[in-house]
Amino acid sequence: MALAVLHSRALAGLNAPQVTVEVHLANGLPSFTIVGLPDTEVKESRERVRAALVNSRFEFPARRITVNLAPAELRKESGRFDLPIALGILAASRQLDTEEFSKYEFAGELSLTGELRPVRGALAMTWRAAQDGRAFVLPARSADEAALVDGASIYQAGSLLDVCAHLSGRQPMARPTAQSAFVDAAYPDLADVKGQAQAKRALEVAAAGGHSVLMVGPPGTGKSMLAARFPGLLPPMSSAESLESGALASLGSHGFRPEHWKQRPFRAPHHSASMVALVGGGSDPRPGEISLAHNGVLFLDELPEFDRRVLEALREPLESGRIAVSRAARQAEYPARFQLIAAMNPCPCGYLGHFSGKCRCTPDQVARYRGKISGPLLDRIDIQIEVPTIREEELTCASRGEHSVSVRGRVEAARARQLARQGKMNGQLAPRELERYCAAEEKATALLKQAIARLNLSARAYHRVFKLARTIADLAGNTGISVTHMAEAIQYRRLEYG
Repeated sequence: MALAVLHSRALAGLNAPQVTVEVHLANGLPSFTIVGLPDTEVKESRERVRAALVNSRFEFPARRITVNLAPAELRKESGRFDLPIALGILAASRQLDTEEFSKYEFAGELSLTGELRPVRGALAMTWRAAQDGRAFVLPARSADEAALVDGASIYQAGSLLDVCAHLSGRQPMARPTAQSAFVDAAYPDLADVKGQAQAKRALEVAAAGGHSVLMVGPPGTGKSMLAARFPGLLPPMSSAESLESGALASLGSHGFRPEHWKQRPFRAPHHSASMVALVGGGSDPRPGEISLAHNGVLFLDELPEFDRRVLEALREPLESGRIAVSRAARQAEYPARFQLIAAMNPCPCGYLGHFSGKCRCTPDQVARYRGKISGPLLDRIDIQIEVPTIREEELTCASRGEHSVSVRGRVEAARARQLARQGKMNGQLAPRELERYCAAEEKATALLKQAIARLNLSARAYHRVFKLARTIADLAGNTGISVTHMAEAIQYRRLEYG
């Protein structure tokens, strides 16, 4: 029977659903038809496959060729189906044995010469294929990242001929070697920033508990320098976190680089970024910056300069840690558990409160500028601090502070306490979990009640202050929340009443 059945993978969000590639040859006028909701890139594979087979010295059958990509309701995109379609044609025309097909899944784009080109999403596809127990055949330039999946059986091929030689038993394909050790990222040192002790302390608290931060200050006070050094305060990612972040990166436009394995993502989009660029989307939905920063840091500099609709789109992911992208034809859901580090000037000219007194902004201008950030978004940012200007004598005389390695040691110890106690970071605690894990002294609770009454804090702010106090207590190695811990947590909500 002139029928061949192979297996491949599509991409739907972070998932990689299985696709069955069925190739049937029938008598009749020569034709080549692909069905199963193929995108334009898949339809164009007819010419690539035809040329690749001919240039690889195979016979292209002059028969009626029908390729079905099942399930039919799943949209198929990209050139990753070139390889399984070509193999299916060879098998259906009896130029290749089909006995080994059930053991493998195939993905790869063919050049006209038969060489294999890399495909997007190799890590995500391999992650899912490993769960089904099949080996995955990939282009050589995509196999290195796929080999990072524990327990995955990967074969790398340079061309269509390499795959055929392996399936025929003449020449086995090579297997990529997974990188067992990660390269520690050379983040800039926190000690490079002179002064700003309070801002450094706030970043330490944020790193320890997974909290978001907004820094407000004039130009040149070190806001961007502090943000660039924040990833160096975070502990290395676990294998599970690395796999999830790497799979998301493999879906992006630039793909995943194996040398970034177990390194926290640091994304810093320009303030002209669109909503689709930030949260994801498109006709073929792809992850945005918030998903590419999953398990890492999203730095938004010049926060008020972002489009207001773009900023408002951050509200739901900051709470849920996920983003659902819905379009008329396709829907996709991506994880987005990132730490937001934002920076802004205090006024349009940037020098409000500067010791030089050169700010000439009116109160209305300042209010209008700060009003670009809505109250609901501001309420979701745990730590809101001022980063004041450092005078010249302080800048030249200030001694170097702590190095990032020292701060990271305390952060790792605090996170270990949180994971042992509740299995998650304090910043991810649900409201119902606060009573169980955030026990506070009576005086500390009384102080927070006074802050709510006098400063008009919202219910969300109440919960977030409690989480901050819990993190500060963890950094100090205390089991309970004291008045000192609560007082420090309250003053991190400064912009709400400043």
